[in-house]
Order: sequence, then structure tokens, then C-alpha cells
Amino acid sequence: MKDASLTGEGRLQEQVAIVTGGASGIGASVTRRFAKEGALQVIVGLSGEERRADSLVAELGRAKTVFVAGDVTDPATAARAVDAAVERYGRLDILVNNAGLDYSGVPVLESELEFSRRVMDVNFFGPLLMLQAAARAMTARSVARHDSPSGAIVNLASRAGVVGVPSMAVYGASKAALVSLTRTAALELAPAVRVNAVAPGATETPMMRTWIDEQDDPASFEAALAATVPLGRLAQPEEVADAVLFLASRESSHVTGTVLSVDGGYTAG
Repeated sequence: MKDASLTGEGRLQEQVAIVTGGASGIGASVTRRFAKEGALQVIVGLSGEERRADSLVAELGRAKTVFVAGDVTDPATAARAVDAAVERYGRLDILVNNAGLDYSGVPVLESELEFSRRVMDVNFFGPLLMLQAAARAMTARSVARHDSPSGAIVNLASRAGVVGVPSMAVYGASKAALVSLTRTAALELAPAVRVNAVAPGATETPMMRTWIDEQDDPASFEAALAATVPLGRLAQPEEVADAVLFLASRESSHVTGTVLSVDGGYTAG
């Protein structure tokens, strides 16, 4: 049975959002949170995720959600996602660059060049392509309607893009590049489009769970990981989604170029 709260009005009522990597993990939490706030959505995910995505689309409502299959590193994916938003819903208001590729537990001297390039492609160049396509649509609408601002872009960075984290050199570098893109794009696209980022710490996602389970002693590894967080635990995806919602909504209408850490205090020291 569909959650009745998904049909209620909210902070994103009739706003149109694209969420990349929106079929699982933090992305799925974002799409559910946006749906509860009344958003119309385009979920972008890899080919092969259709079954999982279709289940999510059915949950959120087929009239208010559509899935676009594609790799964010392919420029055609960004074009299809923006076209889907404009053709189906008439406009584009929000982009959440959530799709990402992990590369944790690998010392810098052991980082492989081929996979390192793939990490950069997914975590930086993919969001760049999506931002460019989305911002063009948002800016065109702002000019036509004389609105300011008319768009909001939220990039999913990482604590590893803000401070150094051992064994996450390449991953952290990709997210640091995304942080830099966020700040510069915020200056260049103002006032028509606001650009911000959320930097999660260790979060209970399928990607994180896979990494933990690969360790020799998963329970001890997870306990040690949680012990590095001042609040003493991993974040839940819903907590990250709440931060994304804030930066996507009009509640943050005078916020641009910021990086909001959701890491339990990890980067505070």
C-alpha cells in the first residue's frame, strides 16, 4: 500500500528534480524525501537497475516519477535526463548529483591508474556533465521568466573531499574536485542557479556495507569506524537526505557555494 504521506503537499510541491544514482542508498532516500515534499522526479541510474528502479517508481507514483537509464559519464545521459524533465513536467528546478563510485581501503601507492580514472569519471566528470546540462535549462527558464533564482543544484561530496582520510586518496581527490566545482559554479551561475554540496561521513549504505563486510573482522572494523565519529555512530541515509532537502528547497534561498558536512563531527577537529 502506498504511503499516504507521499501524496501530501510540502516544501518541493510541483518542483521538478533530477536525482542521479537515485535507485539505492542515499539516492533512494533523497527520492523518497523529495516525494514526501511533493516533488516530481527523474531518477537516473545504470542500465541493469531497471527492476529496482521500477519498484521505487511504483512506490513513489508513476505519474510523478520516471526512470532514465544511463551512465552519468556519457554526455547523452545528461541530455536525456534533462529532456525527460522538461518534456514530461515542463521545466527543471533541482539537480542532485548523487551517483558515485567508491574506492576505499586502497593506499595511494596501490591505487590503480585505470580504476582511478574511472573513479574520477564517475565522481567528477559525471556531475560536471549533469550540472552543465541542468544549469543551461535552469538558466534559460530564469531568463525567460525573470526569476532569480530559478534552480538549485546539490552535489554529493564526502568528508574525504574536505580532509585527508587514509586509504581514500583517489576517492577523496575526486570529491575534492567536486567541492571545488561546487564553489566556482556557485559564483558563475548566480543569481539564476544556487549550487551547494553535502559532504557525508561514514553512512549506512549498501556501498558502505559491502566495504565493511569485505574486512577480515567486519564487526570490529565497523566498531572502530564508528569510534572515529564524535557522535559515535554511522549516519543514516535519511539524515543525509534531510540535508539535501534543505539545500534544494527555498529554506536555503540565500545559501550558495557552501559545503554542508553531515559526518557526526568527523571534520570538526
